Amino acid sequence: MTFGDQGTPYDPWAAERERIRRARRARSAAAAAVGVVLVAAAGAGMVLYSGDGTGEAAAAKTSGSPRVSATPDVRVSGSLSGAPSSLPSLLARPVIRPEQAFPSKSVRLKDGSRYERVDLATTTECARGMSQQLAAVARQGKGCVRLTAALFTDADRRSQITVTVVSFRRAEDSGMVFGMASMDPVTYQVVSLDPPAEAGLPTVPPGSPGVFRRLATVRSVVFANGQWGDGSETAEAALTKETEGLLRHVNDTVVAYEEGKGGSL
Repeated sequence: MTFGDQGTPYDPWAAERERIRRARRARSAAAAAVGVVLVAAAGAGMVLYSGDGTGEAAAAKTSGSPRVSATPDVRVSGSLSGAPSSLPSLLARPVIRPEQAFPSKSVRLKDGSRYERVDLATTTECARGMSQQLAAVARQGKGCVRLTAALFTDADRRSQITVTVVSFRRAEDSGMVFGMASMDPVTYQVVSLDPPAEAGLPTVPPGSPGVFRRLATVRSVVFANGQWGDGSETAEAALTKETEGLLRHVNDTVVAYEEGKGGSL
């Protein structure tokens, strides 16, 4: 399904954007009370964000939003994400389409784990799937071309993992957005999808902990937000494995497309 391009009134990100706004207002009020100022620095380039899982879970639990996580212990490690050797030819290619980024409703990873895609949303109005702050960063460059998000669940239908591909006209804009999202993942984030009614999955309870990861190719940023559907705080390692596995799978698909190697791996 395509949202924002065909005039349909249904917005799969609307409820989550409102929860993010409420959580941000609450955090801002608390910060003013104690005189805390957070400064986020932008980093350019293609790096893998790695946050302390315990810190993320605890912050998400207290934020009042099921899809927002604070990360007091942020670690950024240099990690090239399969950058093509010929940048000009890459940027001459059209951005990856939804059916190319998420070609199948059933996904099997290299470790044998299986996942079902229960929802897919795409828009050229990228701000609809971003926090206001991330959208503002994206607008500083030449613009986001397309945002596509897919919601996955594991074979036990316990996890809910949203993987989002955000594609830009310029490589430097991709790097700028990724740098800001890595340095301050609370403020600069994409919005997770809530499961549609026909999926038969629960909506993650407000305040539930989660795992939030991201990778960048030359032209796109791939985000993955993972939570247990029941809001459980247990089995964090398992949730992290699932989230990172799906993130890398989709990232590899995007890299292969950008390098002209075709579809899904």
